[in-house]
Amino acid sequence: MKTRLIVLLSVASVFGLNMVRAQGNNSGVVVKLDPALDRIVAADAKLEKLFEGHGTFEGPTWIQAGATGYLIFSEIQGGVMHKFEADGKTSIFLDHIFTGPDPSLAPANLGSNAERMLGSNGTTLDRQGRIVFCSVGNRSVERLEKDGKRTVLADRFEGKKFNTPNDLVVKSDGSIYFTDTRVDLQRPDDDPQKGEPFAGVYLIKDGKVSLLAKDLTTPNGLAFTPDEKHLYVIEGMKKLIDRYDVQPDDTIANRALFVDMNSDQAPGGPDGMKIDKLGNVYSTGPGGVWIMSAEGKHLGTILAPERLTNLTFGGRDAKTLYITSFMALYRIQLKTAGLRQ
Repeated sequence: MKTRLIVLLSVASVFGLNMVRAQGNNSGVVVKLDPALDRIVAADAKLEKLFEGHGTFEGPTWIQAGATGYLIFSEIQGGVMHKFEADGKTSIFLDHIFTGPDPSLAPANLGSNAERMLGSNGTTLDRQGRIVFCSVGNRSVERLEKDGKRTVLADRFEGKKFNTPNDLVVKSDGSIYFTDTRVDLQRPDDDPQKGEPFAGVYLIKDGKVSLLAKDLTTPNGLAFTPDEKHLYVIEGMKKLIDRYDVQPDDTIANRALFVDMNSDQAPGGPDGMKIDKLGNVYSTGPGGVWIMSAEGKHLGTILAPERLTNLTFGGRDAKTLYITSFMALYRIQLKTAGLRQ
């Protein structure tokens, strides 16, 4: 796969965003809505396009290796993970993610582009540095072992297959939280491959799978506060971010609305989410990446020229924000370090 040239973007004029017009004095990719944004990202920070392709890109995850490290990210329809290195080279990191006998059993994309989703979606590292990912095609949560073998951590609940495992986060005690986003409407009820009749948030702990919440509409990205006392969960179709209290037994309770993005009519919505060391929340949203305080105040937006899917903190100091979209990989430098969740 040939290396793509890095392209510097200045995209403030791409979207006719209400917030850009309201600010008036914003001319770059960073739209400041609150002075607190100054300690997070520079006003003249540049958004760089690092890689461009076809298919939905997701699951960006930084791997610190030696003095440099590298980023991996998934191509859902292509069924592979890519590796982006410090020198700009891109290669295939993991292929043949779908391991089933029949690709037609894999979930299909919604809408007119009904390609089978054979690859992975959300990806992270566990406490031993092993890659854990949501395998959409296999409808499971899997772990890539150090020797290259793969372990299925969970693929069903109470006998029924998951539908489309989407995103995940690992708690400091090793517990894995993940979302199963869509209800299976493609198969009849008597089909043995029929999934759960609800979308939900699940917990994998001590080898057991527990259902934490199922009263959500398209649960998607999720992340912990720095002290792990709260868990944020995105409701994608509703353009909401909810916050739960994390209980001593790792279950969640007391759901409360954290952020509502419906007032912004720019393209895009909440999908992936991460937290910095100050407790600020970064989520894909209308127009680009929304940055919000721990109190839920919208501090500003990093504008992007297309709908975004997910993001992660990378680099040795965790001050580089890598962002995936439906067709590309981007990055932008920050002042504040992020949490590697």
